[in-house]
Amino acid sequence: AWIKVEQLKPYHAHKEEMIKINKGKRFQQAVDAVEEFLRKTKGKDQASSHNSSEEKNRRNSSEERGKQSAGEEKRKASLSEGKLKKGTGEGKKRVSSVSSERGSKSPLKRAQDQSPRKRGRPPKDEKDLTIPESSTVKRVMTGTVAGFKWPPSVSEPVKDSDPHFHHFLLSQTEKPAVCYQAITKKLKICEEETGSTSIQAADSTAVNGSITPTDKKIGFLGLGLMGSGIVSNLLKMGHTVTVWNRTAEKCDLFIQEGARLGRTPAEVVSTCDITFACVSDPKAAKDLVLGPSGVLQGIRPGKCYVDMSTVDADTVTELAQVIVSRGGRFLEAPVSGNQQLSNDGMLVILAAGDRGLYEDCSSCFQAMGKTSFFLGEVGNAAKMMLIVNMVQGSFMATIAEGLTLAQVTGQSQQTLLDILNQGQLASIFLDQKCQNILQGNFKPDFYLKYIQKDLRLAIALGDSVNHPTPMAAAANEVYKRAKALDQSDNDMSAVYRAYIH
Repeated sequence: AWIKVEQLKPYHAHKEEMIKINKGKRFQQAVDAVEEFLRKTKGKDQASSHNSSEEKNRRNSSEERGKQSAGEEKRKASLSEGKLKKGTGEGKKRVSSVSSERGSKSPLKRAQDQSPRKRGRPPKDEKDLTIPESSTVKRVMTGTVAGFKWPPSVSEPVKDSDPHFHHFLLSQTEKPAVCYQAITKKLKICEEETGSTSIQAADSTAVNGSITPTDKKIGFLGLGLMGSGIVSNLLKMGHTVTVWNRTAEKCDLFIQEGARLGRTPAEVVSTCDITFACVSDPKAAKDLVLGPSGVLQGIRPGKCYVDMSTVDADTVTELAQVIVSRGGRFLEAPVSGNQQLSNDGMLVILAAGDRGLYEDCSSCFQAMGKTSFFLGEVGNAAKMMLIVNMVQGSFMATIAEGLTLAQVTGQSQQTLLDILNQGQLASIFLDQKCQNILQGNFKPDFYLKYIQKDLRLAIALGDSVNHPTPMAAAANEVYKRAKALDQSDNDMSAVYRAYIH
């Protein structure tokens, strides 16, 4: 993991303060590991000091015996000056030999020989603290980390040796105040083969050579909570992007950052090679394609359309059919995440449809998401996305239910959160949504009206295959209640208010 320099603090000075603030199990494990390392280091220092003193006494003893031996040689070799010099030289040679032989079996050396770990590898709890210039680092670089592949230079694009393998990237994630802050370095970790194709990236940029932006012209339709972050990351990575939004004013910021303005969806599609779209629901997705000056009017053979909206399988199948009927190429690619993850380029992309188009979108998906999956034929991604959001929406409703029950029974909501954060349910999602509720801050990160829409579509998906979805159905009713209380445009965590009215 990458850590900002300003977030690093001296351990002893801030230890007590940080332990009070951070009560997570992993944080405590980290503290225990540090303490264990310090104990080991202190023990080694004492042993080293003792061994150094003993070694010094042995060397002094060896030198004294060497001097006596040299004196005897001088007395015996008194015939000539030349013989005296020769005898003295031999005496020195023997002194060196004796000293070397005795020194090689010092207690410190014997302790090292008996150590179970292999020489040349630092222990796990030491390697991160090693001085960069030391030889230990060189050994680590050629040993433990030998399998890692480091980012290439700016002039060297990342290449996949096989179309079925895609590079995985891991990096520091900035939390920009604006969407266009500079991005930090990336580390190319490995290439993996999975059942479904998967590409992983985060805040990638062409400047540091991690990945190279496609030379295709990119279009983007829809600049809502998710679309804005996606376009931001496409521009940061050096893509040529043309944008359109129903409310034209939302395009202004992106135009200032180098995007081009499209007057209609049809114009964007006709002037770009690959056009992405991210809108709110099935009706908006259909209107965008089939409406006046819509996407379909700009489609001609070879043009590519990627729908990133969360809709039902029937809707996305219909859109795919009309696009392909005009000679276009179609890919569905709904995204899992929220506004913050979109801004950070950490979305999860679920794609299905034209496999070749999925490959062509590689650099774009790496710019906007931390990982992407290819799930096969059109409709599969829509179904999977609805199932993911069904689970998330039901979990959010349960969190709100638990917090309100704690309140009415006289229990501390904060204590409940602390307990949950120490258990198996601990997660960033749980903590953030509970904090929203405790602070009464429901600024939208994922609109409540959209999670209710996804629950409704997931229930319909279950109906289509005669599969029961009682938990989702119950959660859906609570969200409908929250919408009736004018919470639609708040964050999904505002479902809490349905329980307190």
